[in-house]
Amino acid sequence: MALFLSTFTNKIDKKGRVSVPASFRNALVNQAFAGIVVYRSLKYAALEGCGMERLEKLSESFDQLNMFSDVQDDLSASVFADAQMLSFDSEGRVSLPQSFLQFAKITDYVAFVGRGATFQVWSPEVFKEHQDRARARLREELPNISLAKKQEG
Repeated sequence: MALFLSTFTNKIDKKGRVSVPASFRNALVNQAFAGIVVYRSLKYAALEGCGMERLEKLSESFDQLNMFSDVQDDLSASVFADAQMLSFDSEGRVSLPQSFLQFAKITDYVAFVGRGATFQVWSPEVFKEHQDRARARLREELPNISLAKKQEG
């Protein structure tokens, strides 16, 4: 599985298109859908991004929930009903929906933020504030953090 790494800031052009970082496009090259999937974050003023394969895995996880539960309904309505499939144009750009740009407070520039198997799309200024807060929290918690060991088997 390819990973989304680093942070890239790109300008939105006058037609509302933004170039998806080449390394992000390369991470998605083996998928049937030539583009990205984005939906509004449930936690931040940002967009969650991934490829179709990741969204399929998310669907499988949601299927493990009680089919008639409020949680399953809420997750489906907030992720799948909100998700937009954005195709790459010939130059590797996508057009982010205006409502998504407003939600994430994105104006002229977009920050593509790698998160391993997924990525996020932020206003660069909002992401900088978020990252500074995250680092401050980690400095306090670092002595208590231990990574899970890989299970052999």
